[in-house]
This record gives sequence, structure tokens and C-alpha cells, in this order.
Amino acid sequence: MTIAFVRSASSDMLAAKLIIFGLLVVATASSNHEIKQRKQQDLDWWKSSTIYQIYPRSFKDSNSDGIGDLNGITDKLEHIRNIGADALWLSPIYSSPQKDFGYDISNFTDIHEEYGTLADFDKLVKKAKSLELKVLLDFVPNHSSDEHEWFKKSIERIKPYNDYYIWRDGKKDASGKMHPPNNWLSRFGRSAWEWNNKRKQYYYHAFVPGQPDLNYRNAQLREEMKNVLNFWMKRGVDGFRIDAINFMFESEDLKDEPKSGKNVPANDWEYLSHIYTLDLNETYGVVESWQKLIEDYVRNYQTDGKFLIMEAYTTQENVMKYYTVGANPFNFMFISDLNVNSTAVDFKRVINNWINAVPKGKVLNWVTGNHDNHRVASRFGKDNNRADQISMLASMLPGIMVVYNGDEIGMVDRFFTYEETIDPAGCSAGPERYQLASRDPERTPFQWDDSISAGFSNSQKTWLPVHDNYKTLNLAKQEKDNVSHYKVFQALMKLKKTETLQKGKVELIVTPGGHVLVVVRRPIDGKGNPIVLLINFEDREVNLDISISANIPPMMKVYTASVESGYKLGTVLNTRNLKLPRAASVILE
Repeated sequence: MTIAFVRSASSDMLAAKLIIFGLLVVATASSNHEIKQRKQQDLDWWKSSTIYQIYPRSFKDSNSDGIGDLNGITDKLEHIRNIGADALWLSPIYSSPQKDFGYDISNFTDIHEEYGTLADFDKLVKKAKSLELKVLLDFVPNHSSDEHEWFKKSIERIKPYNDYYIWRDGKKDASGKMHPPNNWLSRFGRSAWEWNNKRKQYYYHAFVPGQPDLNYRNAQLREEMKNVLNFWMKRGVDGFRIDAINFMFESEDLKDEPKSGKNVPANDWEYLSHIYTLDLNETYGVVESWQKLIEDYVRNYQTDGKFLIMEAYTTQENVMKYYTVGANPFNFMFISDLNVNSTAVDFKRVINNWINAVPKGKVLNWVTGNHDNHRVASRFGKDNNRADQISMLASMLPGIMVVYNGDEIGMVDRFFTYEETIDPAGCSAGPERYQLASRDPERTPFQWDDSISAGFSNSQKTWLPVHDNYKTLNLAKQEKDNVSHYKVFQALMKLKKTETLQKGKVELIVTPGGHVLVVVRRPIDGKGNPIVLLINFEDREVNLDISISANIPPMMKVYTASVESGYKLGTVLNTRNLKLPRAASVILE
């Protein structure tokens, strides 16, 4: 039997409505999927980003007191956007007596008065967001200032603060004289133990005496520090650089540390091997709890992704453990493992070793400089050509790039006499060794232009002297020049945002003779042309054929090149017969 369906006008209308509804459902689902994808991409904003470190005291002074401040940073945020960075990281801005220029914190949830107020900070964050810049803070968990309320109450043995710091009885000798509990040394020289006459005990300080170490074996202290992270995330902070993370725990049995065998004075930190005060396993558990905290925050508040990155000058094995608990450790190879005398072979070996060591699925990062080490142009720049070398290399490698303010214009260290030195690390080292320890040379004010105090301040007197070369080395001049470190850096940041550099394959090659390092980035799908970086490590011109060994096109054009290479942008070069100028770096596309 055949059954016939007879359709009325009303059924046609119903069918049409059902079709429209179905299309709306599909469109909504598609839209939700796109939103979810965009959200996920935003959660991962840091995976191929450039993070620009600002040393607030030296960036821009807005009130003519010779000290950089938050309003000065806010006024100059367009510069960070213009160079193409994605995030700014602020060195400590918290309340502090400034015994270690901000790393001695008297209140973890307030702003140091010389830098401004919480309202100034909120204004900075708001403007940064409008410019699509992320904001990271320096989180200093190892210690507080001795002027912190916690420490004052700990001296008085007021609970729960009595156990927030590491207090120990001293040892009396035969004559009854009191001595520290053991031979542990501070990072800045001298004993790591300081006697407190009121509590009648010693407290431990890994750094200066005004920075007593916090006791992370105390659960309430750990909660206090989580509250600090939450406080700043609620104010819009996108992540944290964690300071001196591997100093956070010490052995409870107080054994003396063995001598290192290094030829340094007995009160120098390197005189001992720090097997009981560095890299203890308990550290990784605390880091894991912080990583979970920020992930829970993102999920609960449906906010953008948050990011933790750790400072730990330690072995590669210890560094990799931070990846296993979900965090990211800084890669200091350009500071610790390579120098101006390193060869192309050295660079290839060290870079490949790091790439191969990082666990699969984790994100690489490359630190070119920071406030604790000589500027990259001074470490590598025997001449202007090499001043661009490390920035060019870091930008071409996959993952995160971390740069220090001023390196984008090739700023160099300023020489300081011992009498001029104010960094506690340099002062404590003494007049014979201060240059080995002082961090003043790399912390001088940013050179904005050739006006008074390099445009950093309207005051002639600044907290550190401006470098004498500011008349010829400054941002304003480099913005106008056709060829400059600034223009090179801008080009690098544009290139870094391409899909090939964000997701493409990487290959390192050393040319025959070992003079030139070649970095090749290829599209992830294997289709399309590569982007190629060449670095000549010789102080003479090198002739080479790289088309076959690097499997690249015979003809490529100059995308950007180090400032004194002599290359003009857009020049087409024959990769089968290439003349690479002395100490030059060039990127070809």
C-alpha cells in the first residue's frame, strides 16, 4: 500500500521555521567554536611572545626626582607597542626601604612611594590593556624586608608570625662568644646569619641582612604568598616572573656546606658548594601549587591566561624539573653558557642541547639580557655588528624571547668607579673586586633622546648617572635613522609574528670551516620558502655557498641585517656565492 503525504501551507511554514532554527543552531555552534578557539589562543598568548623587561627605577621619571616611576612607564607604553613586544615585565615596584633596590619588600601588596600608588598601577594596567600589552610582575618569594610587619612580629614571637622566618640559636665557643649556627654564606658575601638582639637568635638571609628568608615549611606562610598572587591577578596582572626560586628552601639539619675549591676569598659566596641551601626538592612542590593556583584563577574567573616563569641559575637538570610541575624556567644560555669568544660550533651545540632537553610539548624561551648581567651589546658587542647578533638569533628561534629595556637600541654598560658604586653586591665585594659583582653598569637610565639626562628625567641628577654616549646613542635618533638597532629590532618583531617563526621547523647548521651559523626556519607543512639567519663569527669577510648544505633557494633577499653589515634591505643575494661581511648577521627571505 502506498501512503501519500499531503502538505499544507502551514506545514510548509513549519518546515521553513525548522530549517531556519537548524541553521541558527549550526551558526551558533560554529560561532561558539570560534570563540572557544580564540579564547584558547589567548590562553596561550605567551607561547611565542616577546617579553620586555622594565627596570622601573631607570625607565622614565615623570616627576623630576631622578627616579623612574609608574607614571613614567605609562607615558612610554607606546614605545613597547611600537617595537612589537607583547608583554612588559616590571622589576619590583612594591613598598621597600630599597636596601636592594626593591628586592627587599616591606609590603607585598602596595607600591613603593617613589614609584607611585596603587591607583597609578591600575592606570598603567588599563593603558597596557588598551594597547594589547600583557603585564607581568616580579614576584619575590624567597624573602621579605626586615621592615615588613611579619618580620617585626616574628621578632616579638607573635603567632603565627613567629615561625614565618628561619630562626636558629647560635653556638658559643669556649670563651662564651656567640657564633652563627653554621658556615653558610650570603649571596652578597659574609655570613648568611644575622644576630637579632631582641629575639636572641640568628635569622638566615641568602642575600643582604635586610632581606630575611621566609620559611616555606610553614603552611600559613605559603597561604600568605598565594594571597599575594591573587591580589595582583585581581588587579589585572597577566603573570609573574619568580625571583631566585631555587633559594627558597634550606636543609633543616644545618650542616656546614663544603668548600667549592674555587680561588676566591673565604667570605665570597662561591667559596662554598651550596648543596644545603640551593635547589632543594621541596621547591618544586610549591611551584606546582602556584601553577595550579593561576590555572584555577583562569578557570574560575574566565579570564585570559596567566603565566609563571622562573629565575633559577642552576644546572640544566634542575631547570628542567620546573617544566615537570607545569611552570616555565628561564633559559640563560646567552648569559651563562655563551660569550663573545664562543664559536658557531659552540652556539649550535648549546642551542641544540637545550632544544633537545626541553620536554615535548613544553615551550622554549631565550633570555638575551636582564638587570643582573652586563648588557648584551657589552657582552657580545666588540663592534656594532655583534650588538644585534643575539636579538636576531633569539627572535629566529622558536618560543618566548625575553629582552631587557635598552637592548632594542643597543645600549651598553657604563663604567663605574668604586666610589660611584651603590649596588650592595658591588659595595660588599670591596674596591678590588667590585667590578665582578656590581650590577650598576647595566642599570643606567634609558636613553630616550639627546636632551637633559637623555630624556629620562628633567633633573640633572639621576639615581644612577646616565651613560656619557647618550648624545649619539638614543631612541629618538635611531627612530629617524634609516639604519639602526631600533629599526632592526622592529623588523625582528614583525618577523617573529609570522606563522613560520611561530610554528615552523628549526634547523641549525655550521658551514664548512666552522665560521658561520645558519638558522633555517621552514613552514610547518613543508610547503613554501624558508627564512634564514646567517651569523658570521669571524672578524673577516667569509665567502660561502649555503644553498645546498642548507637546502635553501639559490636567490634570496635581505629582510634585515646587523647595523654595520653594509647590506641594504631588499637586496637579492646569490646563496651559492655569498660574501658575508665580518661579524655580520643577516636574515634572508
